This record gives sequence, C-alpha cells and structure tokens, in this order.
Amino acid sequence: MSASDTVAGTGAGGPDSAQPPVPAPVRSQGGASGERLVLFTDAVTAISITLLILPLVDIVPEAASAHEQASEVITGHLDQIWSFLLSFAVIANIWREHHRTFSSVARVTRSLTVWNMGWLLSVVVLPLPTEMIGAFGRDRFVAAFYYAVLLASMVCRLAMLRILKTTPGLLDEDDQEPGRLQEFYTESRLNVLALVLALVLALAVPVLQYYSLLLLVLPRWALLRIHRAH
Repeated sequence: MSASDTVAGTGAGGPDSAQPPVPAPVRSQGGASGERLVLFTDAVTAISITLLILPLVDIVPEAASAHEQASEVITGHLDQIWSFLLSFAVIANIWREHHRTFSSVARVTRSLTVWNMGWLLSVVVLPLPTEMIGAFGRDRFVAAFYYAVLLASMVCRLAMLRILKTTPGLLDEDDQEPGRLQEFYTESRLNVLALVLALVLALAVPVLQYYSLLLLVLPRWALLRIHRAH
C-alpha cells in the first residue's frame, strides 16, 4: 500500500477530522456575573427585613410572664409596632429601588461590588435604630442615626448608578432602554437631596420626625409630571 493510499484512508475523511472542534468556554467580559450579586443581596435583605419582627415576638412571652392581657401586647407597645412598620416600608422601598438599578446589569466590577456591600451594610444596620425608636421615642440622636443609615443607603445607590453610567459593558444590551439609567440617576440624586432636607426638618421640628420621610415621594412625583408633560 502506497503512502497516498494511507492518506486517503486516514486523512480528511478520517473519524478524527470529521468531528467539529469543541468550542472554548465563553467567559463573561468586564467583571463577574451580576446575577450572583443580586441573589446574595436579595438574601441578605430578606434576612434583615425579617429581623425587624423579632423584638415584637419577644414581647409575647414577656407579657405572658407579667400576667398582662393579650391585647396589651398590641396596645402597650404601639411605638415598637409603628417603628417596625416604618422600617418594613423603608427596606421594602430601598430594595425595590435596588432591584430597578440592577434589572439590566449583566456583569459587575469590583467597585460596583464594594458600593453594593456598603448598601447592604446600611440595610443590615437598620433594625438597630428601628429598635431604638421603639425604646426611646422621639429622641434626636435616634432620629439622626436612623436618617444617617438611610442616607448611607441612598449615597451607595447613587454611586452604583454612576458606575453603571460611566462603565461600558456592564448592562445587558438586550434590556437597555434609552434614557432609563439617566432617569434613575437623576431620581437618585433628588432622593439624596430630599432626605437631607427631611433630616434637617426632623431635627429642627421634632414633631415632624419620620413624617418628613414623606418628602421622598416628591422626586418620583416630579419626574412623573415631567414625563406626562412631554
């Protein structure tokens, strides 16, 4: 058998060459997966919002051991219940804003992860001033502490939005909407300013403590009015 016959039998028509090459695994560019960060953030937020109810749960055996009426668990602890509802609404709202921020994020960078951890720290700390509101009432230090935690959360979100604006390749191209990220960034800046104003009002006029948080509705309302006008 000649060399040409051998090539004809085992060359281009051989079993090895007939198989298509195995493609190399695709690696995401521009950072780690955004989905893992979102899942971790959601888990920590869920734990934090659940912790808010634990001080109220502890009231039940204390009331029973003190031979109080069952209704006194509610009527005797209205401040704690109010602070729980307040912080539940606050965490639910800032989580919703975070979800809107990361709805189109495909990859994350180190700086984005660091700011997200700062955001998570504010969420984890929030049950502490919540409990202090129930214990100390309209104390100025407690109010300043509570507002400072919220301000830290909003500053972290603003920083994350700025990173997403200035770092190409982090957003999923299929999910992007023109001007959507800029709208979030503008709203976030207005929220920071509104919260600073709310803090000043809360410290200057104690009767407005925590009610001044309603000022955070104004940025969203103003942007909606602008959209309708156009």
